[in-house]
Amino acid sequence: QVQLVESGGGLVQPGGSLTLSCVVYGTSFTASTMNWWRQAPGKQRELVASITPEFRIEYADSVKGRFGISRDNAKSTVFLHMSSLLPEDTGVYYCKLPILNAWGQGTQVTVSS
Repeated sequence: QVQLVESGGGLVQPGGSLTLSCVVYGTSFTASTMNWWRQAPGKQRELVASITPEFRIEYADSVKGRFGISRDNAKSTVFLHMSSLLPEDTGVYYCKLPILNAWGQGTQVTVSS
């Protein structure tokens, strides 16, 4: 059974940094593209960042230059490194394994002073 478990969310001040983690269980992580999505209050879920098994990376325009995605295949873990955070980055962040349409439970990120 595939399971994705996120952690690392919390409350941070504008301009601050936060790193999210997502551990994947029950499937071949090394061969999988991984995504980070987010959903702000009252808005649709949006794709934030993606990393392929070949380490090809893409970002949403809204986070380019501020967020970084990385993966540790030995630990079956994908990370989202967030810096220069803005209040509009507030939302629930989800990792996704798109080939299986598998989602984590989400972790809340709140950017506020």
